[in-house]
Amino acid sequence: MQVLTGKEIRQKFIKFFEEKGHTHVASSSLVPYNDPTLLFSNAGMNQFKDVFLGLEKRNYTRATTSQKCVRAGGKHNDLDTVGRTARHHTFFEMLGNFSFGDYFKHESLAWSWEFLTSPEWVGLEPELLYPSVYEHDDEAYDIWINEIGVPKERVVKLGKSDNFWEHGSGPCGPCSEIYYDRGVEKGCGKPDCAPGCDCDRFMEVWNNVFSQFNNDGEGNYTDLVQKNIDTGMGLERLACVSQCVDSLFDVDTVMNITNKVSEITGATYGKSHKMDVSLRVITDHIRSATFMIGDGILPSNEGRGYVLRRLLRRDARHGKLLGVNEPFLYKVCDMVIHENKGAYPDLADKQDYITRVIKVEEENFAKTIDTGLRILNELVDSHKSKGETMFSGEDAFKLYDTYGFPLDLTQDILEEQGMTVDEAAFTKLMEEQKERARAARGDMSNAWQGLDLGLDNTPTAFTGYDHEEDGGTI
Repeated sequence: MQVLTGKEIRQKFIKFFEEKGHTHVASSSLVPYNDPTLLFSNAGMNQFKDVFLGLEKRNYTRATTSQKCVRAGGKHNDLDTVGRTARHHTFFEMLGNFSFGDYFKHESLAWSWEFLTSPEWVGLEPELLYPSVYEHDDEAYDIWINEIGVPKERVVKLGKSDNFWEHGSGPCGPCSEIYYDRGVEKGCGKPDCAPGCDCDRFMEVWNNVFSQFNNDGEGNYTDLVQKNIDTGMGLERLACVSQCVDSLFDVDTVMNITNKVSEITGATYGKSHKMDVSLRVITDHIRSATFMIGDGILPSNEGRGYVLRRLLRRDARHGKLLGVNEPFLYKVCDMVIHENKGAYPDLADKQDYITRVIKVEEENFAKTIDTGLRILNELVDSHKSKGETMFSGEDAFKLYDTYGFPLDLTQDILEEQGMTVDEAAFTKLMEEQKERARAARGDMSNAWQGLDLGLDNTPTAFTGYDHEEDGGTI
């Protein structure tokens, strides 16, 4: 097996499929184009959805991409597992090869095996690879055993939750994944540990999706006008296997960012589990934030902007856990850009802008976090002294309303204390506050009625139909 850097894996993958007649297509934005069903681009196929559905035609029928993806917020949310497992990021790169009514299962499976096992490409040990198939897909099962020659005992049949790919509405279908056995020492110790187990022994490195159905979002499936291939291969996962490291956070392109965080914070990676979690969270979230801002997302209190704000605030708090009491994330984003500008040159073009957005958000949050943390700790002590594990909605609302402390950050901190929040009470108080605000706006507007404020209320005349320039009094 070769030891390959993340950049080498990306280059090899694109070259391999270009030699198979695929057109290299640039990554789409993290903000999905004309697709209200997605918060972020979360898979390589997003930009080809209309092509799969037969609604759009391209001048090629085979494509290969390196797609930037975010899974944080919404249905597919890896946020709460980041830093605690070996294989979850909120930001990752998905390498993909796609067929639009061209080749199908035979070529897709054969090429995935060739790329992974050929010494010319990645050179993984074939005996450590375990393909899985959808339990009702006899065709794929037969291809693995009788055409590619994988021993029958290493081909695993799994159910729909494991081997049927769909992300909400749109193209979907059965899939065939390839797992790499990282060794018994990485496993859970259970006698039935096998591909599909949730432990870190068998790492999925490839997913061949046979996209042949359309899900209307209500669980109703219809045949697509053409059969398609949608392959997803996590760059960081294959790098983890190739570089023989423990987790996705230990691969070269990610660890270089962690090293920068360590340099700024003085924290040593590998010294303690708690410290490692903070370093990993900061590394992951600043990668996501840098790419999100580069694609035009700004911190806000709703939608994508809220996810971005939450990532940056979680990072700021973990920085405090490492002893950093001033803005520092804006310095780390420079390393994120350095590691990725070869594949995504637009990051370098927007470097000053991205840095400025992150720094302003850090400075704004710094004004509230210290007071909020102090009050939160006092309230936690009060609840614990009474033997309570449920943090009151009233206290959570007070933190939010008075100190600007977001509920999700309160929940993160309480989880570490073995406590939960009474969300129902918090939500009720939020609704009452909104009602008061609406009523106040109504009262305010009524209060001015009938009063002569000495203002010139002459309607503004729009002269733009006749003049390109005009004068007026402001």
